[in-house]
Amino acid sequence: MLDSCKLKSACNLPFIYNKKINTAGTSNADVPLPDPGMYQLDITLRRGQSLAARDRGGTSDPYVKFKIGRKEVFRSKIIHKNLNPVWEEKACILVEHLREPLYIKVFDYDFGLQDDFMGSAFLDLTQLELNRPTDVTLTLKDPHYPDHDLGIILLSVVLTPKEGEHRDATMLMRKSWKRSSKFQTQSLRLSDAHRKSHLWRGIVSITLIEGRDLKAMDSNGLSDPYVKFRLGHQKYKSKIMPKTLNPQWREQFDFHLYEERGGIIDITAWDKDAGKRDDFIGRCQVDLSALSREQTHKLELQLEEGEGRLVLLVTLTASATVSISDLSVSSLEDQKEREEILKRYSPLRIFHNLKDVGFLQVKVIRAEGLMVADVTGKSDPFCVVELNNDRLLTHTVYKNLNPEWNKVFTFNIKDIHSVLEVTVYDEDRDRSADFLGKVAIPLLSIQNGEQKAYVLKNKQLTGPTKGVIYLEIDVIFNAVKASLRTLIPKEQKYIEEENRLSKQLLLRNFIRMKRCVMVLVNAAYYVNSCLDWDSPPRSLAAFVLFLFVVWNFELYMIPLVLLLLLTWNYFLIISGKDNRQHDTVVEDMLEDEEEEDDKDDKDSEKKGFINKIYAIQEVCISVQNILDEVASFGERIKNTFNWTVPFLSWLAIIALCVFTVILYFIPLRYIVLVWGINKFTKKLRSPYAIDNNELLDFLSRVPSDVQVVQYQELKPDPSHSPCKRKKNNLG
Repeated sequence: MLDSCKLKSACNLPFIYNKKINTAGTSNADVPLPDPGMYQLDITLRRGQSLAARDRGGTSDPYVKFKIGRKEVFRSKIIHKNLNPVWEEKACILVEHLREPLYIKVFDYDFGLQDDFMGSAFLDLTQLELNRPTDVTLTLKDPHYPDHDLGIILLSVVLTPKEGEHRDATMLMRKSWKRSSKFQTQSLRLSDAHRKSHLWRGIVSITLIEGRDLKAMDSNGLSDPYVKFRLGHQKYKSKIMPKTLNPQWREQFDFHLYEERGGIIDITAWDKDAGKRDDFIGRCQVDLSALSREQTHKLELQLEEGEGRLVLLVTLTASATVSISDLSVSSLEDQKEREEILKRYSPLRIFHNLKDVGFLQVKVIRAEGLMVADVTGKSDPFCVVELNNDRLLTHTVYKNLNPEWNKVFTFNIKDIHSVLEVTVYDEDRDRSADFLGKVAIPLLSIQNGEQKAYVLKNKQLTGPTKGVIYLEIDVIFNAVKASLRTLIPKEQKYIEEENRLSKQLLLRNFIRMKRCVMVLVNAAYYVNSCLDWDSPPRSLAAFVLFLFVVWNFELYMIPLVLLLLLTWNYFLIISGKDNRQHDTVVEDMLEDEEEEDDKDDKDSEKKGFINKIYAIQEVCISVQNILDEVASFGERIKNTFNWTVPFLSWLAIIALCVFTVILYFIPLRYIVLVWGINKFTKKLRSPYAIDNNELLDFLSRVPSDVQVVQYQELKPDPSHSPCKRKKNNLG
């Protein structure tokens, strides 16, 4: 037992600190501290006991923040409706100065509102024994109300010195949890010894089928349920099903399985409430270690702490080929291996594993002229390479603005319309990594085997930032498989940024939708002018055309007209009369948008007024998203006919040709009969099939005007040309 008065005087805040430890050991306070030194602090947040109630129901939704100095180094998950929460979460923290205590703060999470303070305590790191596990009991206090009993927090800590060769040991800094599902970069270094921990061992495919007899949370005796899934840092959220206790979701999600033995998927069901915190319906778990692989399991899970059941289909499959290697061990450099890959994606193997569309190899060679991120005038850059939910990292090159990585990454392509994202970060030991630049490259725009210098862009991908990165990329894919995959739903990213309210974004989406609507309005004005005979020659021509089309109209003429429009635009493009133009309004709006992502999260007790009027904020976000969806839909149709993505335009031409022939030779009643029989028997043939619309799935692959701007490749400075650099080196 340590003297609490001594600790109080050291930290100027009251707390009680118990250590269950062998008293024969030596503490840090008794030995001279190496300065400068580096220490590794391993913390296990065990549980809380008798915490303060902050909600109307007499419970709380507690989570814990850890700080060293003014920097937040860890944030725990939220335990809902529990005053005796059990976390059992681990954090690994690098500590430079033991004289700065570890500050522990507990909060009650309030969705959309200010989180309630539940108490705090200090842990004096100089009182810990080196290399010895220590059980710690911290009594929570409120500095403003020191007499209030706020409960205790139980920890286990181990402090280990890291000096000399250990000073540069590979560490995974646990980034504090954000309430958004936005990907937060973790400060880490990838070495050969730790590379395996960042490669997944398999894929867990979950199909959320339905809910049965869920708990009624609204006054009308119904609920608006949705479901959250979590496996480690990977999170998914289902769509909201309004006014039902027996929702039918039919949604599919894929998780990466990093551990050989499996893992636990946490599942929570919620009732959506506009204007206040969502109601908790219940929770359940799936133990993946108990499920056999390469087999689909139908699970009916009873919700704990609530009512009802969830029906799921869970499938564990072996991992696709994902790897990191040095430049000298490239897959495509080996002629035998290259032939094997080409054979795997040859036209003859169309129906072999339809999900395996292609193979991607990315050589991350080097970067030049990066942004300075450290006070020393240098940076510690590393690269993150992402393809949908597949994410791999390079090692860190320290104190260098012109790093050379020379790493080769290989991925299996599940959707040829995916976008390869390469992001450069600066590693920081004591906080999250700093963003240095990013490029987004659609797979269909890649020129195989060509080493290119890509100008790094800002976070919004709208303008250049400092530096270029040299990449050499190869894409091999089966065109037929890629075309078939275009007609099924896109893979959802589990690290997608959560929608936020932005005045600039709202205005931009309004302008985009207005432009789409104005196309229809102008077309209506044009037709009306023909009917009003504003221009007699034009009205006469329109009248003759109307009589001819109506008299000779057949159903097959609809796809035929669309086919002619696509063909007309194609010949305009190849003749040099390209009528495609980027939306300058969108481009300007994107460049003016504030980079709110760069701002550090403020403490919960200092939240702004906008979070207190959550109902208005939610309505504004809904309007913002609807405007974006409507505008994107119109832009995607336009970009299909404008040949923005030639692969998709050719696919549209093939489909329209097929529809024209079918409608010409087959009577309409037979087509409707086949369509109706398919729709009526679909649930009988495949009860758990996920409904989809092939046309909407196709359009989801066509980029909107915003994405066209984001994926646009910036022209590098001629001085950064690889050839010129080679000549300079020779000179």
